[in-house]
Amino acid sequence: MNRFVNQDRSRAVALWLFLTAAMVFAMVVVGGVTRLTGSGLSITEWKPIMGAIPPLNDAQWAEAFEKYKAIPQYAQVNAGMSLGEFQGIFWWEWLHRLIGRLIGVVFALPFLVFLLIRQIPRRLILRCVVLLALGGLQGLIGWWMVTSGLSERVDVAPERLATHLGLAFIIFAGLIWTGLEAWSGSDYSRAPKGWSWGAGLLLGAIFLQCLLGGLVAGAKAGFIYTDWPMMNGAVFPPVEWSKGAIAFLHDQGLVQFNHRLGAYLLLAAGTAYAIHAWRWRLAEGLGVSAFVLAGALWLQAALGVITLMHAVPIALGALHQAVAALVLAAATVNLWLVRRSRPRIFMSGPRSTVL
Repeated sequence: MNRFVNQDRSRAVALWLFLTAAMVFAMVVVGGVTRLTGSGLSITEWKPIMGAIPPLNDAQWAEAFEKYKAIPQYAQVNAGMSLGEFQGIFWWEWLHRLIGRLIGVVFALPFLVFLLIRQIPRRLILRCVVLLALGGLQGLIGWWMVTSGLSERVDVAPERLATHLGLAFIIFAGLIWTGLEAWSGSDYSRAPKGWSWGAGLLLGAIFLQCLLGGLVAGAKAGFIYTDWPMMNGAVFPPVEWSKGAIAFLHDQGLVQFNHRLGAYLLLAAGTAYAIHAWRWRLAEGLGVSAFVLAGALWLQAALGVITLMHAVPIALGALHQAVAALVLAAATVNLWLVRRSRPRIFMSGPRSTVL
């Protein structure tokens, strides 16, 4: 009998996918530090292969520094920077790109090996191909983001940064979901549709909030209105509506307000979801999963307020981005558990008869 066709699960494949997800998480954190240290434009060229080799001598360092001096960020923000200071920001961007290259190798090579030895469950092959393609696309979007800050701006465009971060989160969640599928196989009973929709909407809202966070980061909106719960003593900040729709992407006050509002709505939705999951006792483990997700949302909201009120120091800013990834992971696992749950009750009311 064809082992390739009948194999439904592989824990080796699952561990490989979880390892790749952990590397994507590391890249998200390093990417946050790279942004907060102003390092993202320090490498002005995109060389997917040869770019893995950093400058190795004084002449190469001088050449890289001269290329950086040619962009607006140096002239308008870092004029007079020493070579040593340049090297400090260079290494963060180089590390960020290096992790991206390593992720490509760690994903692509085992994928080919697992295909050859027929270890990947057939139903997951296409998903892995899509994840591989998204990884390649992420490299292109990363460079597209960087180019926005090389000629007319002193930083990258907020919408491009949010796109880059958003795709990283999609890949991260996709790796976790596919890893869970590889670990557990396809034998499951679906929960009632209402719960699947609720968990799915919550995951989508968390992803949207991550995109809003990307806009805050790109617009450097976290450095203004550092009071809370008001914004410079007002509920709603002044907005340059003359910019038109682009104000929702670039206006610092509006971007920060939208991110705050999204946090409040998520806290309410996540808390209500956890309470209902406990009251209905929908399935084994789901109450715990829902409360973990709600707790992560409250932790992230508190961390966001602390980060804002301290004017986004590097450590807190990077931690806030890291916890955002963990919240997304918790929401992904929660949705997967909901869709895999075996209902324990007749859906006639809270704490109804156990099946």
